[in-house]
Amino acid sequence: MERQLICISCPIGCRLQASWTDETDITIEGNQCPRGEIYGREEVLAPKRVVTATCMTAGSPMGTEVRRVSVKTDAPLPKEHIDSLLDTLYSMKIPLPVETGQVLLANIGGTGVNLVATRSM
Repeated sequence: MERQLICISCPIGCRLQASWTDETDITIEGNQCPRGEIYGREEVLAPKRVVTATCMTAGSPMGTEVRRVSVKTDAPLPKEHIDSLLDTLYSMKIPLPVETGQVLLANIGGTGVNLVATRSM
């Protein structure tokens, strides 16, 4: 199989060509740095992303200024867990106060990845 990718590991944004016959025989071409090969292999085998979003804060009544806290995963999350995480965090109401780095949702889907606040409020 073959797949064209754009590497997101560094600012260069190399155009990668991934070719494979099975999980042990993967060839990545077009990378200008070693991170491109790592990214290409991971994208073929088990793609992951850091998720960034915002969550509503508790005590923000509708009809008034709605306060939201910015959040992100503390590590890349396997893509198959992202939709479920977004459904969960869009329905969450985070009690204030909250501190930067505070874990708001631990061990998402058993992956060991946490959702943390990226701002103190």
